[in-house]
Amino acid sequence: MKWWKWIGLAGVFGIAEGGNAVARPPRPRGTYTAEQITARLHQRLTAARRRD
Repeated sequence: MKWWKWIGLAGVFGIAEGGNAVARPPRPRGTYTAEQITARLHQRLTAARRRD
């Protein structure tokens, strides 16, 4: 195959993947308060320090 065919093929796959990402429904997100987020971050920090 010539190099320009590879570039065209890569472009087709790129467009198809981009459309797939756009068409996918967004991930459901929970509603958290600032205090809940802070508490979770502190828990993760403590757990990470214990692993080291």
